[in-house]
Amino acid sequence: MTTEALFGHWRERTERQLDAALPAATVAPLRLHQAMRYATLGGGKRMRPLLAYAAGNLLGADEALLDAPAAAVEMIHAYSLVHDDLPAMDDDELRRGRPTVHVAYDEATAILAADALQAAAFSLLASMPAAAELRVACLQTLADASGAAGMCGGQALDIDATGQQQPLADLERMHALKTGALIRAAVRMGALCGGADEATLQRLDRFAATLGLAFQVRDDILDVEASSDQLGKTAGKDSAQDKSTFPALLGMHEAKAYLAQLTTRMAGELQPFGERASALQALARLAVERSH
Repeated sequence: MTTEALFGHWRERTERQLDAALPAATVAPLRLHQAMRYATLGGGKRMRPLLAYAAGNLLGADEALLDAPAAAVEMIHAYSLVHDDLPAMDDDELRRGRPTVHVAYDEATAILAADALQAAAFSLLASMPAAAELRVACLQTLADASGAAGMCGGQALDIDATGQQQPLADLERMHALKTGALIRAAVRMGALCGGADEATLQRLDRFAATLGLAFQVRDDILDVEASSDQLGKTAGKDSAQDKSTFPALLGMHEAKAYLAQLTTRMAGELQPFGERASALQALARLAVERSH
């Protein structure tokens, strides 16, 4: 199976798992359940689920064991996007080429839908078909990545930094939490399902941490160079909101050079795995070469 076909297969598995895990749109409370499904199904790159499957695939994990972590991390990602788009946060009206959840429904429903998605993610992990030790390890991994020590903490730092230009170290730390934490969690949960030893976990964590930074640098570049139609969300928001970004700090040429350095670092971390890491290598290329 080609890498492209494999990714398509994993995306289909993710979609099926999400569809099965989410409440039916015909069950009350209808508006809440419909908003949860609207926020989660039928769109997005599915980068985080793909990383969970790819890390597990590297270590020979059963795909059925990876389904719950892949879907759970995507639920957390979806909830974060719903909150990120709210008027109190980035105040955006476009996501994945269609109206954001608070526009399509209303602000209160969007908040509740995101909250419910977060709870559903942990419920799904708690019931995954695995030994209790693995279930707890996955729960701990995703919880750590989602809260104040991870994604939420990074978002708070982003809000605090609005209107000022951060030093590079602070900018990297902010995005290591805001963007990188869920990427690292996806890779770690996949590796845990494959029975990775500590040395392998540490190497894959370094790869994932670098990928998280590279993903954000590419995001910042695209926010400047791409159109809203290409992105499926409002282009130029970072500049309009006076956000601290890699192109604003380094300049566009240096930001692209930094992205190239991160790409080399990722390849170095995966090199010892050889051909077994081909899926992770392809995802690294996708992250840095994507147009949306």
